[in-house]
Amino acid sequence: MKQTPFKKSWPLWLALLALAGCGTTPSVAPSRPSPGISGADSASPSALPAWNEQAIGDSLLGLRQSCRTLQKKPAWSAICREAGTLADKDADAVRRFFENRFTAWKLRDGSRDSGLITGYYEPLLNGSLNRSDRTPWPVYGAPRDMVSVDVPMSQRNRGVLRAKQTGPGRLALASGGNIEINPADFPADPRGIRMKGRLSGSRLLPYFTRGQINQGSIAGSAPVIAWVEDPVELFFLQVQGSGRIQLDDGSFLHVGFADQNGYPYQSIGKWLVDKGEMTLGQASMQGIKDWLAKNPQRRDELLAVNQSYIFFKQLPGDNGGPIGALGVPLTGGYSIAVDPRYIPLGAPVYLSTTWPHSSEPLVRLVNAQDTGSAIKGALRADLFWGYGTEAGMYAGRMKQQGSMWLLLPKGMSPSAAL
Repeated sequence: MKQTPFKKSWPLWLALLALAGCGTTPSVAPSRPSPGISGADSASPSALPAWNEQAIGDSLLGLRQSCRTLQKKPAWSAICREAGTLADKDADAVRRFFENRFTAWKLRDGSRDSGLITGYYEPLLNGSLNRSDRTPWPVYGAPRDMVSVDVPMSQRNRGVLRAKQTGPGRLALASGGNIEINPADFPADPRGIRMKGRLSGSRLLPYFTRGQINQGSIAGSAPVIAWVEDPVELFFLQVQGSGRIQLDDGSFLHVGFADQNGYPYQSIGKWLVDKGEMTLGQASMQGIKDWLAKNPQRRDELLAVNQSYIFFKQLPGDNGGPIGALGVPLTGGYSIAVDPRYIPLGAPVYLSTTWPHSSEPLVRLVNAQDTGSAIKGALRADLFWGYGTEAGMYAGRMKQQGSMWLLLPKGMSPSAAL
């Protein structure tokens, strides 16, 4: 994920549960999707609900981040130049800017005009560059002994295959190869064709599972980027794929996805529900942490349910947000992940939903700056809450219904924007 953008594989709650029927995901057209907008849906931003009540300056700061990319497009260049001249504290001037420069288009999915809004965040862990009694848990980089090979699904049932080494960490199928691969030994993963393993003589074996790694199986085979205090927080760092570690001297170390051990994700929330340990309504991130606090002797058992393990790399940069799919830093509370087939990356989006576990309105102008494999359809969004414990609590609980309006430069049609 170059730094690969901060793409979200799953919203946090869905990653924890992965249960059929947990949410109402809008349907997605099977072929070329339409924008989910009609000409009758256009309006001035000033007509949007609660428009005059917004802290619009924060929305402008997010647009300026988008403009790092959008300014190269003719339809956006003048808008981006003007956005750079405005004082974000002057709410009236910023509001007039959006009213004068943009048209708002109501997003729809067929006859529906509201869909599922979830949340994600960037974890903050306490750690050190040195192992100690306080920080005994390693944040591993990609192991040196892990190798990958692409095995098309059509060849998975053909018995033992042969391969040869083509470079560091890479194998390729070859009839005369000297490495034996039995696909039946490897976990089934319908997401892709790449297998991850380790060489044992002339055989490729599956790579180590989470439980084996936590027992020290790759000590000495993988670099350690940092050491952290809490294995549960490390687990949720892996669920998110990116985060920060605050070191002894107060500085921050940014880490992001580098590789994965080849096992499909297994939901620990689903496992707890299936075992009768908690109800579906309790299976949030905080609910799982509460269960672990009451059952510390079962921590290793629970975490090992998810055999998938994420390896990290250190990311460059300052203390800004993680990099989204647009290639710009995300802004906590003002960036969303969207389906780019319906919502162009970089565009402002007016979001009208409610706070997690509440009927209190949450209405603000955000910016489409990220994507995710579970974010599908015109009425689907994942709100980035920022980093740290409070952001994680909001993200883990957010499963709200909401409506969205796409803001485009005046004169630009939605179909021309995609």
